[in-house]
Amino acid sequence: MWHYINEKLRSTILLLSNNSTEEKIHWGYTGHSSPDKWGSLSEKYRDCGKGLNQSPINITHSIHGNLPALAPSYTSDSNYIADNGHTVQVNMAKGSRVEIDDIIFELKQFHFHAPSENHIEGKEFPLEGHFVNLDKDGNIAVLAIMFEEGEENKQLAKFWDIMPTKPGEVQTLKLSKIANALLPKDKHYYRFNGSLTTPPCTEGVRWFVFKETLTISKEQVAKFHDIMHGDNNRPIQPLDARIIVD
Repeated sequence: MWHYINEKLRSTILLLSNNSTEEKIHWGYTGHSSPDKWGSLSEKYRDCGKGLNQSPINITHSIHGNLPALAPSYTSDSNYIADNGHTVQVNMAKGSRVEIDDIIFELKQFHFHAPSENHIEGKEFPLEGHFVNLDKDGNIAVLAIMFEEGEENKQLAKFWDIMPTKPGEVQTLKLSKIANALLPKDKHYYRFNGSLTTPPCTEGVRWFVFKETLTISKEQVAKFHDIMHGDNNRPIQPLDARIIVD
């Protein structure tokens, strides 16, 4: 999940955080700034190396808890689409919400990782979408969707061909209820506690990975990879003492 969330941004999410502390410290997915080195790049990133509840994980041996399906009300339009150098992100207008644990979380943005960051029973997927939601206190809940190679995804196609191709590039994107249209019909999920999947790897994130997958064409995956100039996924992290509930 994108790196922008820090103390200054607990209550809101900016489109790009070029002035944030995290942005001044170069990190990436290869070479001297690769995921295995994030924890040593800055004291602010120490959770990336020493945290005990890190994401992503391999979802396996889940405990059946009869969890109710989520019921997101993602009714607002998109505002912008941006390439922040680590992913392509769509920022949302106010008004999209989901209730979790009797708390209202507002959808701020969604973005993508290829290949997937989380795995399900050891399976890696070509693309994973993260829908980032915040409550009024800045607590984070992420709804994640796995995409399998197959037919072209017609909802992604609405903005896939106009994705920015250079870091820092931003374009206006006005699509009605696009986030809602991207969600699977079956909204049952795997739930676990985790972290941001990018620096500063802050823990305390509620994760909900939908069981139902969506399709994406080989060409759509290739286009995203071309824009990212390679993979943008963090490797699987130890589950340690955590449990996964479905």
